[in-house]
Amino acid sequence: MLLYLPQPTPFGMLRELTDTAASFSGVVVGEALREPGTRRERVGGGAEALGAQLSQVRLLRESLGERSTIVAAGGVHQPQDALELLAAGANSVQLHSGLVYAGPGLPKRVNEAIIYDRIRQTAEPQPPSFWANWGWMSLLGIGMIIGGVLAWLIASTSVLLPYDETFLGVSRSVINHFNGHIIHFMSHDRITLAGTMISIGIFYYQLARHGLRSGLHWARTAVMTSCAVGFSSFFLYLGYGYFDPLHAVAAAVLLPMLLMTLRGLKDHPSRKKPGMLNDSVWRRAQWGQCCFVVLGLGLAIGGLTISFVGITTVFVPTDLAYLGLTVQQLAAWNDHIIPLIAHDRAGFGGALFSLAVAITASALWGINQGESWLWWTFLWGGLPGFAAGLLVHFHIGYIDFVHLLPVYIAALLYVVGLYLMYPFLVGRASGREISVSRNENY
Repeated sequence: MLLYLPQPTPFGMLRELTDTAASFSGVVVGEALREPGTRRERVGGGAEALGAQLSQVRLLRESLGERSTIVAAGGVHQPQDALELLAAGANSVQLHSGLVYAGPGLPKRVNEAIIYDRIRQTAEPQPPSFWANWGWMSLLGIGMIIGGVLAWLIASTSVLLPYDETFLGVSRSVINHFNGHIIHFMSHDRITLAGTMISIGIFYYQLARHGLRSGLHWARTAVMTSCAVGFSSFFLYLGYGYFDPLHAVAAAVLLPMLLMTLRGLKDHPSRKKPGMLNDSVWRRAQWGQCCFVVLGLGLAIGGLTISFVGITTVFVPTDLAYLGLTVQQLAAWNDHIIPLIAHDRAGFGGALFSLAVAITASALWGINQGESWLWWTFLWGGLPGFAAGLLVHFHIGYIDFVHLLPVYIAALLYVVGLYLMYPFLVGRASGREISVSRNENY
């Protein structure tokens, strides 16, 4: 049973209520401010509310001693506010108006600040060995990068592998004689898949080296969820029944690395100092974070859509316009050509969704002051995918504006997000701090 004390409660009244409060389990110092001369209440916030909270918490702790619980329920708009209230004697803090002024990420930021404040003087745990768990995920990432590079080389030269021609029953020259755009179209699907594979590999390697190795829970969630989606997408071939033996071999080689990664994973709090203030650099980074969250969600929708199209209709209208053929004409010429293209499309959609999961999780939970490695992960992890997606379309002449519009929007979000987050992630990592007064934060 807690006694609620609204704002403002005069100090004289607080002292008179000490005996009453002692009969309760504790006290809640409220946030609601009554407007003078009315019965209406409003939610207080900012420096004024925090200053009143600090004074009342100190007085109550002095009067009640350590036996009573004190909950500070007002004025917490940034992690530093919570630390000050806890230092003044509060056992815990509640968040109200701060969720409006600082957004839904405030509870996570406050918890990270409290944990960092408690562990910063303790000894750091020994990082796990390379072969314990995180090293296997690093190798999986490197394997994805190597596979993506090889797939890019093949897709930009011969395009078809020997078993592809065996499945079709015709050679590349025969296909070109029938329609010169088919090989280019297949090359466009396979190069975009290759670029996405390289991007996934970069994300996995970075998340393993900097995230799993340090025991960051969000990094484990990001990489494991992405892997689960990626390996499951192998079975999309069932939509049209084309079994790719090279794809199967790659999955069989990489899957044990994922299973070895699961051994002995432990979570540890971050040892890097989190952002404490809602200054201009932090506010700018929030817009950059928003760009990457929207980018990740957009890529997820795109990946699901491409996968669904790949195992159903296979083509969208702009594809058929580029080919200059109908589905019936393709099927009549060779009844195996559509299953082969469907396999490529579904595989690309599954890979894109897997990458989207890694990007979205990293953007939602990984953005923290001074985490420069994450900014470089976004940069280098995004370049192969965008380069493959844009360059191949222009190379083969498939430049329909409507078809490429989602790519243009995604590239814009990518560039703007990187620009906005750079000072917070990379600038703060190099020690360039921006001092602000408390009044500037409100």
